[in-house]
Amino acid sequence: MTALLDFARALEFAAHKHIDQRRKGVRAEPYLNHLSEVAFLCAEATAGQDPVVVIAALLHDTLEDTDASYEEIEQHFGAEVAGVVAETTDDKRLRKAERKQRQIDAAPTASSRAKLVKLADKVSNLRSMAHSPPADWPLERKIEYFEWAHAVVAGLRGTDARLESLFDRAYEDGLAELRGEAV
Repeated sequence: MTALLDFARALEFAAHKHIDQRRKGVRAEPYLNHLSEVAFLCAEATAGQDPVVVIAALLHDTLEDTDASYEEIEQHFGAEVAGVVAETTDDKRLRKAERKQRQIDAAPTASSRAKLVKLADKVSNLRSMAHSPPADWPLERKIEYFEWAHAVVAGLRGTDARLESLFDRAYEDGLAELRGEAV
């Protein structure tokens, strides 16, 4: 299998699994937009040289947000991809506060591939939160999300300077936009 074919298969898989999902923001973008942005950021970070991380980026939310199983991902995309996807998946059986703390705690010891996916995910999430925040979230909750993402990324530092710079920009600009400050 070629990397391009594997990527296309992963894109089709993610599109099918997330077909009815939308982002929480006021624009309610198709969820696939988020997955494609994370994959694109990972592709740029690896100069297109690591298809495993790019495919895992496309699939990073499938275990947590769809009926996909680890075994299904492993069967279709291999153990390396499945491992990165599993490493970037929250355990939805846990309380939200515990899941969030686990992301902070696990960040420094994650594999380099998982760190890239997590970092790209946080860039995408902050961009989305700034431009299309959930309508029912008060400003305080939005700011708390930014601060939590910042704490997760603190444990990912040293992974990729460009992605870290994109995160810092999304963090600073996003907070300014949420507060109504000129960017």
